[in-house]
Amino acid sequence: MSSVDVAVSAFKEMEPEDLRALSVIEVNMSRYRFVPEEMLRGPSELPTKEVTYRLRRLDRLGLIIRSTGSYVGYALNRAGYDCLAINALVKGEIIEAIGRPLGVGKEADVHDALAPGGERVAAKFHHLGRISFRQSRRLRGYIGDRRHISWLYRSRLAAEKEFEALKLVHPHGVSVPRPVNQNRHVVVMGMIEGDELAEFIEIPEPRKTLDEILFNVRNAYVKAGVIHADLSEFNIMLQPDDHILIIDWPQYVRVDHPNADDLIERDVKNVLKFFSRKFRVKMKLEEALNFVKGND
Repeated sequence: MSSVDVAVSAFKEMEPEDLRALSVIEVNMSRYRFVPEEMLRGPSELPTKEVTYRLRRLDRLGLIIRSTGSYVGYALNRAGYDCLAINALVKGEIIEAIGRPLGVGKEADVHDALAPGGERVAAKFHHLGRISFRQSRRLRGYIGDRRHISWLYRSRLAAEKEFEALKLVHPHGVSVPRPVNQNRHVVVMGMIEGDELAEFIEIPEPRKTLDEILFNVRNAYVKAGVIHADLSEFNIMLQPDDHILIIDWPQYVRVDHPNADDLIERDVKNVLKFFSRKFRVKMKLEEALNFVKGND
């Protein structure tokens, strides 16, 4: 079971006091690797026995890690962080249900979700620097540095940046998922359908598809001032209608970035190499770069 599956299952059993205790752990993880149990009593506004009971419940639900080293402390695991984000999105009436996984990668899990009113959307859970239960238990100590929770903050920053990119390029007609909302490390966006371009042995009109990709790269660059900066056949989707969708934007940069020329060239080169190798469609790099930069 993925952390999202654990979170969804646990969320159905969660009570307000559980969420309050989970939130207090989240806040205090900026100060402690494992939050001491006594630190949870005041901020949670729960009696001591109630705090102990809630921590046992959260542990049983698979949402926290318990350390029993030099002191007893608690930390969120991925499922716990997922659960807090799901709660915020449900309370904010952004989503009302999460369904099957649409894709599971090294740095993110994307799930089918349902928005109020019945619209299908995609919920992308960023999980940068995944830490296993055993690895987390080794990271014990009564320490205030933030390196131990970099996975949590990096995941949140990746989500914030991707949502920002989608909001920048989508209004300019770039074929990307429609940005809906973002909370913590989760981005809610329009539905993603189709398969990665890398998975296709053949496509109906490869030259037409290449032109469509370059046209979208051009719109992002010229109209929105944005470069994907990690473009390849693995984050270009071919949809059921044979049109493309460009996903995975957390590494985007603006066109005034010091390395902008190198990054746009790398993006275009990756696409051209793939089409040349896989579909025998060739285009000169200089020609393609002039087009996407609006110099044609």
